[in-house]
Amino acid sequence: MRIQQLTAPSFRRYGRVLTYDCTGPLLEELNHTPLPDQEVVYVPSDPDLERLDSASVFQDRAFGGLPVQIGYCNGNNHFLNALEYHRSSEINIAADDLILLLGLRQDLSDGFTYDTAKIEGFLVPAGTAAELYATTLHYAPVSVSDSNFRCIVILPKGTNEPLISMPLQEGEDCLLAARNKWLIAHRDAQIAGAFCGLTGENIYIG
Repeated sequence: MRIQQLTAPSFRRYGRVLTYDCTGPLLEELNHTPLPDQEVVYVPSDPDLERLDSASVFQDRAFGGLPVQIGYCNGNNHFLNALEYHRSSEINIAADDLILLLGLRQDLSDGFTYDTAKIEGFLVPAGTAAELYATTLHYAPVSVSDSNFRCIVILPKGTNEPLISMPLQEGEDCLLAARNKWLIAHRDAQIAGAFCGLTGENIYIG
């Protein structure tokens, strides 16, 4: 797969680069979070990140004053494994170079399946903040070469928390895996309880 730059015109359909001059303290605090070598750890909400003044900048400017949660996704990963989407934008701030594998909700079939051949890959350089639109399919970052990565994840407060009540198991409701999280997995990833709707290759980036 050809890995593109965020400056490529093709990225505009998925998101935009944010230029807020406030990421330094967040990235400095992120250095104190776990960094596994053979897996990925995701923490939706980290109080040490959320207490920083930078948190209010993203809340007020990127989310228009809505309460947000600031967490992280750290580790080492080389597979697509799944795609998810939210009813909101997601902001990723890369502490290390990493790759995002992205698709469009508009390309989901009526049966909520998605051909992974449509996926595009983008390099997110260390220090970059990228907003991913609500129409963008995404999942955990992918490592550059064999390097570990740390990535800040900002979403509306409550996202990815356990569901309060289970929806009807039909249509799009079959994808709802957590609050504000619709998930479509590849069967090879063997994600317990996930809807397996990704067809084609489980993309690997070496």
